[in-house]
Amino acid sequence: MQSMTGQELLRQVRSDPALKSTPFIMMTAESNTARVIAAKRAGVDNYVIKPFTAQMLKKKIDTVFAARNAALAEVH
Repeated sequence: MQSMTGQELLRQVRSDPALKSTPFIMMTAESNTARVIAAKRAGVDNYVIKPFTAQMLKKKIDTVFAARNAALAEVH
């Protein structure tokens, strides 16, 4: 498999109809605001900056699923 950046992987996931609704949390060592904004625009669900704790990751995961559940509740 060819090496790619997280942004490239995110774009591929979001462009694939079978994967586009897959929750995507980007993990990076960079806290560059422009990159975070670009990831949000590309469809990332949340963002974790390394180093992070298991508690922080769980909080991000919970946030993603809570938002998805709220969106589904609005539809139904």
